[in-house]
Amino acid sequence: MLTKEQIAQRISKEVKNGQYINLGIGIPTLVANYIPENLEVVLQSENGLLGIGPFPTEEEIDPDLINAGKQTVTMAKGSALFNSAESFAMIRGGHVHLTILGAMEVSENGDIANWKIPGKMVKGMGGAMDLVASAENIIVAMQHCSRSGDSKLLPECSLPITGVGCVKKIITDLAMLEIASEGGFILRERAPGVTVEEIKEKTAGKLIIEGEIPEMILE
Repeated sequence: MLTKEQIAQRISKEVKNGQYINLGIGIPTLVANYIPENLEVVLQSENGLLGIGPFPTEEEIDPDLINAGKQTVTMAKGSALFNSAESFAMIRGGHVHLTILGAMEVSENGDIANWKIPGKMVKGMGGAMDLVASAENIIVAMQHCSRSGDSKLLPECSLPITGVGCVKKIITDLAMLEIASEGGFILRERAPGVTVEEIKEKTAGKLIIEGEIPEMILE
């Protein structure tokens, strides 16, 4: 199975030159460390930073420079700082090309649940609902199963929905999948050493398998 860093590494291959990208809390923030050097992209944080660089080394840490998840970050050359109202105007105006989010559940229709578990205290949905409503392309980064072993890829989400029919691709510790236009998870790649049978067993939603499924290439 893939580590969190390897999930981020695989997602970085979906990044295209010239994109403005928002990285959600958790695994998505690690993608900043794997952006290919030949690509010019701009990473956006909804707390008002455009141009996030890789995570800082111990010597580079500035406690006043954080992303939306309160992690310390660096600023790339040409970065800009502004208030969150301007940041959300950028998001709501459709100026973010790619959003990479974590999730607690994804349905076979591309619905995402990633902000609340009933009965547990949460600070709020943050910018998640704005992002899923406005982004051109949404990729989910998450573990295939919960800590209890239950599939997080479901026929329908059981948790409160963040966005409906918005997810395009999911990359988990077991596989890379796409949402089919008619519904269902199309298996495109499997993690090194993971079998198709194992992915079948751990996917509760409709799994679509077309031909031989290649192993994921991370390098």
